[in-house]
Amino acid sequence: MPYVASMIIAAVIYLCLHALPIRADTAVPVATDPVAESLRHRLETLGQAGELEAGGQVLLATELLQDLYEARSYATLWLQDRRPLTEALMQLPDAIRSARDEGLRPEDYHLDALEQSLSRVLSSNGDLEPRHYVDLELLASDAFLTLARHFADGKVDPLVIDPKWFVQATDTSLLPHLYAALKAENVPVKAALERLLPTHHTYVALRARLAMQRALRDSESWTIVDPGPALRRGDSGVRVNALARRLAELGDIATAWANGDAFDTAVEVAVQRFQRRHGLNADGVVGARTLAELNVSPEQRIDQLKVNLERWRWLPRDLGPEYLMVNIASFEMSVHAEGTEVLRQPVAVGLPFRMTPVFSHRMTYLVLNPSWEVPPRLAAQDHLPLIRKDPSYLEQMGFTVLKGWGSAEEEIDPANVDWLAVTPRAFPFRLRQKPGPLNALGQVKFMFPNVHNVYLHDTPARGVFAHADRAISSGCIRLSDPMALVDWLLVRRPAVATLDPDQIRAIIDSGRETTVRLSRPLPVHLLYWTAWIEDDDVVHYAEDVYRRDGAVLEALLGAAPAVSTPTPFIR
Repeated sequence: MPYVASMIIAAVIYLCLHALPIRADTAVPVATDPVAESLRHRLETLGQAGELEAGGQVLLATELLQDLYEARSYATLWLQDRRPLTEALMQLPDAIRSARDEGLRPEDYHLDALEQSLSRVLSSNGDLEPRHYVDLELLASDAFLTLARHFADGKVDPLVIDPKWFVQATDTSLLPHLYAALKAENVPVKAALERLLPTHHTYVALRARLAMQRALRDSESWTIVDPGPALRRGDSGVRVNALARRLAELGDIATAWANGDAFDTAVEVAVQRFQRRHGLNADGVVGARTLAELNVSPEQRIDQLKVNLERWRWLPRDLGPEYLMVNIASFEMSVHAEGTEVLRQPVAVGLPFRMTPVFSHRMTYLVLNPSWEVPPRLAAQDHLPLIRKDPSYLEQMGFTVLKGWGSAEEEIDPANVDWLAVTPRAFPFRLRQKPGPLNALGQVKFMFPNVHNVYLHDTPARGVFAHADRAISSGCIRLSDPMALVDWLLVRRPAVATLDPDQIRAIIDSGRETTVRLSRPLPVHLLYWTAWIEDDDVVHYAEDVYRRDGAVLEALLGAAPAVSTPTPFIR
């Protein structure tokens, strides 16, 4: 562990210890209590991750436990004179059960072993062997710290399961929250833990939807709409009745329509609402795709909601007072300012084999009438075959062929190149497309310089936005209405207006490549949600276009990983 991290941890523990009332005899440098001695012996003897056990359970917060108890001379936190010190220990099992509400598994936090150990201690007269009290002490601390880590930062490390996930989150210091639950004023354990959860309204609404889907599953009476011909307004019968009941179960129509069998205007509007929530063409007709979404089981939705709740726990708690967010899975971009959505529009994202990465950065400038420096990989893989097929392709599309950089840069006459001899593996040139109507970046690109060379931009290919599936780019994000974003950034953004509309239009009409710096950078979050909440406060779902949900769900259902000691460094 780096020296600086060690000093910070020591300082946190010192401050927490001095804020927590403990018995005077725990402050002596040498422990004399048999329980403390037994606790010290176990922590010293089983000092490696994965070795420390209590009550038959492998403990996960080994490093934290060692630091915690060494700083206390191995005095117990949860017990005093072999009895529970505060109500905190009695509240802990119920707090662990509440993990289920967040899409986590209570069994990951020693629930059964903790309750058995607690029952044994409570039913005794303090005459158990010290090891039994040590079991309870360590089970309680490890359960709290592990659950606290999962509430604060997620159970799953996204960097382990998804090579395209680059969002940076800070490890949260857990000990202050443990001590808050154990202070004399006794903050309830559940409340101390819940302070670590995301407070964003989307997280809260997804959690409520998880409870609703569980209730629907547990009722064992959710409705299936049988297969058959497409249903539309004017139809009637048993399948329409099932459709209305299913829409009522999901909150898309009032329950008053649930017993009807006529596909009337109210049912059509409800179908359209359902279709919009599921990324479908909102034509009001129940065809094969709409029927398939209607019949997705509560269990499947529960899994989907669990995955997206976990993704929220991965994120920094503060996305910024202003920010731009792209939901890659739903092909949409939105801009938020002071808690209000000020702009939303469809976008196109990377192909499944050229995934748009997940990361956060800051937009610092935009370029009007941009030229396009083709990334080397795309030049070799995408453009070289077109050049070989038609040597006039470069001229028609406005490409200049270059070699070298800076003072060594030279323009190459494509007519002097034997393109059939050029291979993708050793492509020696650079391709630059001049500004204009054929430029792949359109009239504007929005820059947040990053190692992925991914940014937002216009496109001359407007037809892509007529399709529901818009995973068609090489990784960058194409905007359906880029000038609306230009207008907000440079004209309407509070306190930082840069240009007026006439100035913007004059620059674009000039055809000159022009860089405009933002006077205040804008946080940009490229994220991946297959379940989310929009301003209508209802849940929306998207197809898992990059097949990312499965790995997250598998990790959530698997064994919990070891809990690391917090450091001041960003992962």
